[in-house]
Amino acid sequence: MKNLLLILFIFLACINTGLLAQSESRVHSHIDSSYNEELVLIQEFDVNVPLDDVWSAYTTKEGWEGAFVAKAEVDWKVGGLIKTTYDPNATIGDSTTIYLTIVNYVPKRLITLQANISDNFKVFTDEEAEDLYNVVQFEEISESKTNVISYGIGYKNNEKFKGLMKFFVQGNEMSYLKLIEYLEGEQ
Repeated sequence: MKNLLLILFIFLACINTGLLAQSESRVHSHIDSSYNEELVLIQEFDVNVPLDDVWSAYTTKEGWEGAFVAKAEVDWKVGGLIKTTYDPNATIGDSTTIYLTIVNYVPKRLITLQANISDNFKVFTDEEAEDLYNVVQFEEISESKTNVISYGIGYKNNEKFKGLMKFFVQGNEMSYLKLIEYLEGEQ
């Protein structure tokens, strides 16, 4: 519940500061409902930095802490874990920790992650959550510009999953804006 409240607090802060309004021009989100049984959340953005910089943000402790979360541990390998928390006062491994399994990756092209559903999403059973993945695709547009497309897959076409998807549309957009700010601000 702490993670959910913290994300909601960040979301409200972004609304108040106008940060979220930028998402319309930088992060584009839409839902593919081509399949009756499942929905796909597609979020895309360009970032004005080389592909190596974007890849590093996704695959290192320094990148996760600079772009996404307050604390992180990254065991970058197939089957490895990315452990994160948004709470700067928390400890990795406590109840605020989010665990992402690295399912697979193609260096500098593609990453597949699976979130381990925590107590913050008790409404979802492990069986319901086992099909939820995030596939992130990277494409070098030029030496100084990278395109990122995130595919949230495994959402069932029902009200419970639509509510979860709505939460992640907003939360992911905030995270991607932070990533863009982190990477472009380092130039």
